[in-house]
Amino acid sequence: MSVAVLICLTRPSLRRGRLAGAARVPRGPALCQTSRVSQANPIRLFITHAWEMSDDYLRVFEYLESARNFFYKNYSTPDQPPGAEKEAQRENLRKQIAPVEAVIALSSLYDAHQDLLTFQLLFAQASKKPVILMKPFGSTKAAPKAILDLASEIVEWDERALVDALRLHARQEKSGRWDTIEFKLD
Repeated sequence: MSVAVLICLTRPSLRRGRLAGAARVPRGPALCQTSRVSQANPIRLFITHAWEMSDDYLRVFEYLESARNFFYKNYSTPDQPPGAEKEAQRENLRKQIAPVEAVIALSSLYDAHQDLLTFQLLFAQASKKPVILMKPFGSTKAAPKAILDLASEIVEWDERALVDALRLHARQEKSGRWDTIEFKLD
């Protein structure tokens, strides 16, 4: 019986700075766990908030829920504020952001909660978490430059663009989708 060495590289093993998951397996189908998005392996997300569920916050979930074959786990808990103390809030936000694979940033929070949104994005960047910035919903106003510089990608309010950005930045999955436009020749 021939034996091949199969090496599975996963994001956590790369962060520890060593090859983990090396195994000797018989030739044949790979027994390596894939990092593709599935119901058993959802993308871990944090959506920026200011300790309230704004319309844009809820709208993100409408977009994510309407996506086919996209699975996620939400780590943001805006309904559980830790209290009024600023450092307690920041520590709670750090705990929410730490286990995630990607952060969805709502630029609409900037006007009313500039410090809180900037803190969340700076912590995500320091933790090497990709930030997907959502442009202001229903507005032609551009997102502020201060938060544009902290984003890995800036997307419109479009379910497909949001899901593709999350797959790319969280799991390095490129979308193989393309549009077909049908038109009638006269």
